[in-house]
Amino acid sequence: MKDIKPTRSICPECLKAVDATIYEDGGKVFIKKDCSEHGHFNELYWSDYDQYVRAEKYRFDGDGIANPRTEKKNGCPNDCGICPEHKSHTALAIIDVTNRCNLTCPVCFANAAAAGYVYEPTKEQIIGMLENLRANKPVAATALQFSGGEPTIRKDLPDFVRKAKELGFDHIEVNTNGLRLSQSVEYCRQLKDAGVSTIYLQFDGLTPEVFKFIRGVDLLEIKMKALENLREAGWNSVVLVVTLVKGVNDGQLGDIINFAAKNFDVIRCINVQPVSLCGRLPQKDRENMRITIPDFMKAVEEQTAGTIKASDFYPVPTVVPVSKAVGALKDKRYLEFTAHPHCGMATYLLIEDGKIVPITRYGDIEKFVKVLNKVYLTASKGSKTKAKLQLISSMRHVKFGFLRKYVLGVLLNGDYKSLGDLQRQSILLSSMHFMDPYNFDLERVQRCLIHYAVPDGRIIPFCTMNSIHRVEVEKKLGVPLKDWKAQHKVEISQPQ
Repeated sequence: MKDIKPTRSICPECLKAVDATIYEDGGKVFIKKDCSEHGHFNELYWSDYDQYVRAEKYRFDGDGIANPRTEKKNGCPNDCGICPEHKSHTALAIIDVTNRCNLTCPVCFANAAAAGYVYEPTKEQIIGMLENLRANKPVAATALQFSGGEPTIRKDLPDFVRKAKELGFDHIEVNTNGLRLSQSVEYCRQLKDAGVSTIYLQFDGLTPEVFKFIRGVDLLEIKMKALENLREAGWNSVVLVVTLVKGVNDGQLGDIINFAAKNFDVIRCINVQPVSLCGRLPQKDRENMRITIPDFMKAVEEQTAGTIKASDFYPVPTVVPVSKAVGALKDKRYLEFTAHPHCGMATYLLIEDGKIVPITRYGDIEKFVKVLNKVYLTASKGSKTKAKLQLISSMRHVKFGFLRKYVLGVLLNGDYKSLGDLQRQSILLSSMHFMDPYNFDLERVQRCLIHYAVPDGRIIPFCTMNSIHRVEVEKKLGVPLKDWKAQHKVEISQPQ
């Protein structure tokens, strides 16, 4: 056993910030901490030390938001809003338009039935949140997710999408369980026509038993019908969102990947999210349930018979030199994905004649990233002609003809269209492990790039929102269930 580094965490009982240590033991990485009131806690952080070290090599710290909305006062994570300690831009903004839902999933932390109140921002509040996100400096938020609850319950959702497009959001996605989409091709078209870029579809597996365990009801046919309707409505950008639960659906990753490849005309991404362990759980129960990103990567390698290897996955900040290089060449500041290296891992999959080929087979990622870093350094010193030559030379590390064209398009144009053109040639396979109070690491929080906007003007990192701030934020505006039903004369699961 050896200590890796000190950090700060929170007590799972009282949520107060406490000192913590990340350490290695038996080839795995753990986090340990002590609360003066509630005692000692020890939790698995990453299940593979070698992969932990490999990911760490791609760390890139950002310079945060130049116009933080809150002051450094009580210390992280109590000052979220975003405070001056934060080190990353907003890569994906989230606005919860309601906490009402037409499901009552056992794993959900954000529905009205579980909370006991309805949280539903007004149209004016939502527009205010959109404007606040676009005011971020030096890089305004350009990617947005409307979430909930179930956002399609709100009849005015298309109006919010149109307003977001008007304010300058390039990418807009709707996070949905798919029930409403399965009921109407016309509604799928309505969202597309309003300006939604991507459907972020909850999709936990390919058997009824998986959905019964995670969602409380068999939703398999509904998911298939939703995809069918989206295809008929002309969609070509759907993300399958898998909540990964140990012993429930971790054996279906290979099947889900193959399913996505067969539906490549519609599916652009598989995003796997190891389940967060909320509430009070004994350590033995947590050990039985805990699944981490290296577990995901190993399972993918095993279930695809090595077609996709653990070594094909790279941490999110690997692409930071791309943003820096293009920005230096164009005298423009682009979004930099300076997430913590242990927040997420991903790879791109090319589909060739129905076969899956990881993008790493056609490029040397490490050498490519190193050249892009040189391009950034050269261009930032004023030698743009030399930097452009270096940029073109970076293509020698990309072996596949048509792929070179799309990668070069992103590098030379640096626009949303070029990125979309590349994305449509592949499937992004990613895993993002959102924290819970047991494995909470403030170093990760400060580098979070998925941010909630809330009506009081704050912008809150994902993991602190769901582990600490959600109840306080929503109760300020929430209406008790009984009172809401009396006011609206409908069930909370019905459109309003």
